[in-house]
Amino acid sequence: MNQHIQQIAERLKYGGYIQVSGVHDEEEALMLAERGVHGIGFPLKLPVNTPDIDESAAARIAAALPSGVVPVCIVYLDKAAEIQKLCRFLGMSVIQLHGNIPADELLELRGMAPHLFIIKSLVVREWTEGNEKRDNRRELSSLAQTLEPYVDAFITDTHDPISNADGATGKAHNWAVSSLIVRKVSKPVILAGGLGPHNVTQGVRCVHPDGVDAHTRLEGPDGRKDKELVRRFVSRVRAGYGCCM
Repeated sequence: MNQHIQQIAERLKYGGYIQVSGVHDEEEALMLAERGVHGIGFPLKLPVNTPDIDESAAARIAAALPSGVVPVCIVYLDKAAEIQKLCRFLGMSVIQLHGNIPADELLELRGMAPHLFIIKSLVVREWTEGNEKRDNRRELSSLAQTLEPYVDAFITDTHDPISNADGATGKAHNWAVSSLIVRKVSKPVILAGGLGPHNVTQGVRCVHPDGVDAHTRLEGPDGRKDKELVRRFVSRVRAGYGCCM
């Protein structure tokens, strides 16, 4: 088994996987690694927002990571051939898919790239009808059960109706939806969406996810990951899981 796949699979199996997404250079990535982050996400080919780095830079940074840190390609692609081609170029074996990829494309991806560890996003949408708050939990629950045979893990994230972004919004969603997903599927679930030092302990204890992912809530005014915020985030994740990991 590929080393990175084995590492993320074991972390998710026992709980407490910590992923931080969005870096600008090798220095920032190594800072995250030094502070106990297990996986670093590289958002690329984004339909909304501009990637922090291009594919060539992502490949270089991923190759420079310590052996215990997993590089994760984050994309909205929905065609198996394009996904496989990008992962091969990046030299990454863990892929996080945020696009509306159909089950048949996931099945094709499994066939052409059985070595990949596939994480599929489940994006929580919320709205108001009259005086009642609504969400898409039934749709997500059904989607998760449909796609579960073709993926290795799920990640729940937040839709922002203002920017139309699915992730990296800095906004949390109703954790009851993520908690439902955790109970409905047998595959690991990573909690994302507006997580930071201020709320991640509560999120872990409420949802009981197998891991967490943070992005914008760990950034300073310059858009780069803040060392102190990252340190506190990792500490608060560990507090949520009740262990030193």
